[in-house]
Amino acid sequence: MAIMYQESSFRADAQPPKAYVLGIIPWGRVSSAYGYSQALNDTWNQYKKETGKSFVKRNDFADSMDFIGWYMSKSRQINGISLWDAYGQYLNYHEGWTGYRNQSYRTKTWLPPVATKVANRAQVYAQQYAQCKNNLPKRGWLW
Repeated sequence: MAIMYQESSFRADAQPPKAYVLGIIPWGRVSSAYGYSQALNDTWNQYKKETGKSFVKRNDFADSMDFIGWYMSKSRQINGISLWDAYGQYLNYHEGWTGYRNQSYRTKTWLPPVATKVANRAQVYAQQYAQCKNNLPKRGWLW
């Protein structure tokens, strides 16, 4: 949830800013990121292929949460980042698995403080969940 908040502020239609030619002519977006998870086209397509989920949408909250969970699981598998390490997971999410392995985040002085914000927010969410988990339904919404 902390990654989703950082990436889109829970906005279904979130997109990166537009790119401009000569500083004044709009020329598409700076990346293909879209939706709650701000997933890039290629990574979203990889997720769909690996999970067999053909009809998922980046502007669907549950689909985006599943995508982030898939991405975090892959980050653990590929780079050994614990699922409980929100700081390392966010750096993987932002930089990609190869970028993280190559430590590309070290050249972006603004990024580690953002990852710290994500980690702090994850702790807050964990505390909130711990306080209310006993009041949540034990089964799915249908039951």
